[in-house]
Amino acid sequence: MKEQLEIFTRINSNGQEIMKFTLPWASGEIPQVTIKNNFLDTTIDCFLAAQTGRLSNGITDVSVKGKTLEVECSAFAINAPYVLSINGTEYTGADVKTIHTEWVDLFEAHESGEVMYRLYSPAGVQGKRPLILFLHGGGESGFDNIRQLTGCFGPAYLAETYRDCYVMAPQAPGHVPTEDELKTFLAQTYAASDQSTEEGWCRRYLSQVCDIIREMIADGRVDGDRVYVTGLSMGGAGTIRAMNIASDLFAAAVPCCPSMTPETFRILSNMTHQKVWVAASYIDHTLYRHKYLVDAVMKLKDDGNADAHLTLYSPEELQAYGIGIIEDMPLKALFGWNHMCWVPTYHNEHGIMSWLLNQHK
Repeated sequence: MKEQLEIFTRINSNGQEIMKFTLPWASGEIPQVTIKNNFLDTTIDCFLAAQTGRLSNGITDVSVKGKTLEVECSAFAINAPYVLSINGTEYTGADVKTIHTEWVDLFEAHESGEVMYRLYSPAGVQGKRPLILFLHGGGESGFDNIRQLTGCFGPAYLAETYRDCYVMAPQAPGHVPTEDELKTFLAQTYAASDQSTEEGWCRRYLSQVCDIIREMIADGRVDGDRVYVTGLSMGGAGTIRAMNIASDLFAAAVPCCPSMTPETFRILSNMTHQKVWVAASYIDHTLYRHKYLVDAVMKLKDDGNADAHLTLYSPEELQAYGIGIIEDMPLKALFGWNHMCWVPTYHNEHGIMSWLLNQHK
């Protein structure tokens, strides 16, 4: 009978990736270990696997510590169809007993009414602390109260970077869009993009999220002058909506590549007295997004809002973070990859996150 694996993962820029395997090992001898299929069947991941040497050097270290075998590997996507061979015995994802994920494991699961959320609480600090509310994109919606942490780069990195802050990551109700639904979404016009639905970051659900934060302020855990909101894609739109629903709550906001609809455009272009820094790529898969982002922020500046900012990352800036680095890539695929502008943003490119955390109500 095969021993069941434990895997150790981390949320890197490209998502949840396996870094190490362990399993019980009675022998003190170092076994023969190989790995194959440690990549996704996508143009991007096949390219990255070849470029980084992951295909030729998938296993980076093998050691025995006590009665445990540790196998370190070049990071690869957790949902890759990998086959790990140890002295000829093959292990796959079906043999995994436990998944450990850096920083994600420090987020406690909570439910309050309809709201499911994960909360990172700073350790070893006294008094009221700032809070960062993170709103995920459409691909992390659901009811499992974990995908919002493991499905995208963001909250785990924010907790690791800003360890003295609370990081709250609720999960929006709904389902992950199917391929056909995504095609329909990308093909829709701006005028037809407003959606009346109880899924996603709707006003009712966001209001309940904000009430939880107000309770944390009332019980003395959170500094009411330093509550921030940020999110990506659908969560970028949710960030704009949250600033409208709870204008009294947030000191500042950073929406990343927010979905632009007539509703979110109206809200953003009228945030005359609120602090906001919008981040997006020079172009991405929603081609009209940038017109409305530019128009809204320029209107705010014309109206005298000195705390309204807009960053449109250039191709070179994105490539510095490994985004859009395949030459002669079809434009449709390239624009989809460009959508990942949250990676440079949360790495504090242009000082965006430093600006955010320096704001007070």
